[in-house]
Amino acid sequence: MTEPEPPDPNWPRYSPTPFPSYRFIPGQTPHPRRNPLGHSYHQPEPTLLAFPPEKWQRSEDYLYGIDLYNFAYWWESHEIFEGLWHAVGHNTEQGNAFQALIQFAAANLKRFACNHRAARNLATNGLVRLQKTPTPYMGIDVASLAEDVRQHIIGSDFRAPLIRLYE
Repeated sequence: MTEPEPPDPNWPRYSPTPFPSYRFIPGQTPHPRRNPLGHSYHQPEPTLLAFPPEKWQRSEDYLYGIDLYNFAYWWESHEIFEGLWHAVGHNTEQGNAFQALIQFAAANLKRFACNHRAARNLATNGLVRLQKTPTPYMGIDVASLAEDVRQHIIGSDFRAPLIRLYE
């Protein structure tokens, strides 16, 4: 199995943080934190900070998570979004939005690994969460992202929906 390719390598970056040396694919590449060959082995677990949703442009972690997602580092983006989800609280509007992003990242990874049923379930659950999110939210046109994910679920084209941030 090869690494996933980003759907659009020319997509804009939102963060200057460099990407990891490889995309983690469970069962195929070294686990980033547990394996001595992992791209984040012996690095401290990041402490991600909560931020008000209207201040999303100032969160380097959030912007980096979006970049990781858009460039097919789905496991890595999932980790960032999960850290932010814990930081903001699971039962908050912002936490709900982060959980939707977590589920979309996981769905893309499952679809890449040819586990289409799990991918569809994760994407569908993410859509349910996204429906509870106002649009726009943290720079995302939520309605457009939801439509892109819906098309991705029913389509045969593997290219994952991208997240464009708006001012």
